[in-house]
Amino acid sequence: MPVLFCSFLLSACSSPPVSGNPMTQEDFAQQREQMVETQLESRDIQSERVLEAMKKVPRHLFMPESVRQYAYIDSPVPIDQGQTISQPYIVGLMTQTVDPKPGDRALEVGTGSGYQAAVLGELVQEVYTIEIIPDLAERAGKTLSDLGYDNVEVRQGDGYQGWPEKAPFDI
Repeated sequence: MPVLFCSFLLSACSSPPVSGNPMTQEDFAQQREQMVETQLESRDIQSERVLEAMKKVPRHLFMPESVRQYAYIDSPVPIDQGQTISQPYIVGLMTQTVDPKPGDRALEVGTGSGYQAAVLGELVQEVYTIEIIPDLAERAGKTLSDLGYDNVEVRQGDGYQGWPEKAPFDI
């Protein structure tokens, strides 16, 4: 039932390009800008640093190609392994709430696609992120590396154990 609902939600909230042509990087950039304006600025996300970070991070590249057309809708989207990439508003709200500072060191438990880690990577000095699902950890690490997030380190493991050798963390 949840998968069926999610599929319905995706089809109801967004539609693929009308022409049937693949979306271009420019198309995604326009959607990202619109996402920030309509889903974040119009709500209570007021941190300019968070808004700028979310304008910069290419959310669609953290998703399987088969669902990239839905990258900027106001909903979580499936990313495989029974997991989802969080709704953009939730990423913005969580990020604004922890109030990241440029010199901070952040620990994230539950890397998923790596998108939240990338947003944090735009805002803090170092991000350490732990993912229990090996395939997701590997893909997130590759995506982050390919995009040049040298300040983000991904570890596959159980977040319950933390990352004591990298502690302490500011957020």
